[in-house]
Amino acid sequence: MIYRLLAINIDGTLLQSNGRLHKSTREAIEYVQQKGIYVTLITSRSFPSAKKVAKALKLDSKIVTHSGAFVASDSDKPVLVRRIQEEITFEVVRLLEKFNCQIRIVDDKFSIANVSKLTHNLLAKTVFQSGDPLYYAQQYVDSISETLIDNPVSPPKLEVYFNDKEDLHDAKKALSGMFTEVQLHDVNNYRIDIVPQGVSKLNGLLYLGELMGISRQQMVVIGDSFDDQEMIEEVGLGVAMGNAPNHIKQAADWVTRSNNQHGVAYMVKEHFRKQQPIEFLRKMNIIK
Repeated sequence: MIYRLLAINIDGTLLQSNGRLHKSTREAIEYVQQKGIYVTLITSRSFPSAKKVAKALKLDSKIVTHSGAFVASDSDKPVLVRRIQEEITFEVVRLLEKFNCQIRIVDDKFSIANVSKLTHNLLAKTVFQSGDPLYYAQQYVDSISETLIDNPVSPPKLEVYFNDKEDLHDAKKALSGMFTEVQLHDVNNYRIDIVPQGVSKLNGLLYLGELMGISRQQMVVIGDSFDDQEMIEEVGLGVAMGNAPNHIKQAADWVTRSNNQHGVAYMVKEHFRKQQPIEFLRKMNIIK
């Protein structure tokens, strides 16, 4: 199979655990682009935060953000935007405020979060990664529902962080029973993302593929998170990071090294060195 698109998750995949891009990863992305492969990022991060990573990699491609709800290369010119209705956002937030959790309304230009003391180390780290105060306006309030009464919002996504797994389970059960307009995605054992019904990383990626004329069989996905599993299972070549949970690895066609062992660079160079440049394949009439 000839692959024409490479989609890479950011946190836990592209970035090391210290949040940095390794030189070998930058070089691997440049290498695969020179072969004519379309490289995109696919992430639960907000667009501004993901765009910062894209710029560091010198990517000007369209990226899939907000767990598939926002696809763009420029925040002012998205090719796909899906939003949760204002009234549904308010009702979901009001329900969640009954639980011990931090709620973040994640828009494409700002976020609003309730003030909450996070006691879990993984939780605090995840919240820090998902927003960037230098590039993204963040507001913290005592009550999000009260804020929404005067300033209603229709965001692409809500992020919810729990200190306790049982609270997460109970909240999911309550939300699933009350709201058909939204969809819940597990990100890890302490976080769920809430997006409009039908939104997922896979559907965002497939939408991008349609725009580019690239089928899912011609796609490679590299990921490590719970919400990457569907993509890994459905595309032409699904790759799990060495640091991914076991069920993600079992779903993958290929398992690479961990993010701290430069797993993206290793996979890219091991696989794509065997594939001829896309332009050469076109000249040979192997692909159109």
